[in-house]
Amino acid sequence: MDNADDSLNDRKLTNIFERYLTVWVGMCIIGGILLGKAAPGLAQTLDGLALYVKGAPVVSIPIAICLFFMMYPIMVKIDFATVIKAGKSGKPVLLTLVVNWCVKPFTMYGISLLFLGVLFRGFIGADAVDLVKMPFGLDLPVGAEHGAGIVVLQDGIKMLQVPLWRSYLAGCILLGIAPCTAMVLVWGYLARGNDGLTLVMVAINSLTMLVLYGVLGGFLLGVGRLPVPWQALLLSIAVYVALPLVAGYFSRKWLIASRGETWFTEKFLHVLTPITIIALLTTLVLLFSFKGEVILANPLTILWIAIPLFIQTMLIFWIGYIAARVLKLSYKDAAPAAMIGASNHFEVAIATSVMLFGLSSGAALTTVVGVLIEVPVMLWLVRICLRTRHWFPEKQS
Repeated sequence: MDNADDSLNDRKLTNIFERYLTVWVGMCIIGGILLGKAAPGLAQTLDGLALYVKGAPVVSIPIAICLFFMMYPIMVKIDFATVIKAGKSGKPVLLTLVVNWCVKPFTMYGISLLFLGVLFRGFIGADAVDLVKMPFGLDLPVGAEHGAGIVVLQDGIKMLQVPLWRSYLAGCILLGIAPCTAMVLVWGYLARGNDGLTLVMVAINSLTMLVLYGVLGGFLLGVGRLPVPWQALLLSIAVYVALPLVAGYFSRKWLIASRGETWFTEKFLHVLTPITIIALLTTLVLLFSFKGEVILANPLTILWIAIPLFIQTMLIFWIGYIAARVLKLSYKDAAPAAMIGASNHFEVAIATSVMLFGLSSGAALTTVVGVLIEVPVMLWLVRICLRTRHWFPEKQS
């Protein structure tokens, strides 16, 4: 028993990328801004390397490559056989599904609208505007209104001019409908939770995202009078979720069959571990090289975005954690169940915001702020969990 406790007490982040993710993100912000100053046309040029449909950029090739390598290492870890047997987990799985898909998207919308659209609107700039991509397949004349936006011509390309705070709201929405990053596996591990159940819940939420991400995203963007690019939204799910999921499934099956599960787990996954973070950081450098001028002109922008995201994270955690106590879950099940809802699948959110609204959009910047606050806030929640273990029974009722 003592050895088991010692093993639990030794749980810590061993990967340098995961341990110092907030530091790496901060360095990417600085590096991206400096790159934007030194080579102001680089991000625009890279973003212009895209697949075009009817003259409109639909998929940025460099960003798509980065984002695929962000998602593939996550998807290849999913064991579908374990997911199918997840019904035995019952309460914790049901709790995460209800919180993630019936509660979280709507609290994110409400909190973000309150802070960005009301309380902080004056600080952001009541008349400040943002240029976002035209919804895929939509062809309106210059000057036409679409939702809260107006069609304008920018460098010979039709763009939609929307209030800046609404662009930030769009980013919050995309974070709110993308729960459960693979980093939850790390948070659950550090909190001494049930690692097997955590992986199952991550897998189930990733699969649920295939169905509900587009539906909830389209609905909430429409309610927020933001462009609802349904075709691009579905395409983004196919490119950034379904494609790496399928690639992960077949490569996992082939590698285990040919090299064995031990090699796959101890060698292959170990090599893949830093790839998601490296791809993420590369994407962030590009994002901030484009948004550097906006941040330097208004350095408090990140703070205005971070406040509602922080409040949302804490609210969802406590809803899940208290519900787990009411359901009399064991601590090992309660901790990861609560943190899965609190965490955001920022890889998908970044990918979707870039594809729907553009690399230079306020929506893309908002999803990056989500990454910035993710690590310190989640580490704080890990400590809260560890200090409240006595709230829960040893075994699930």
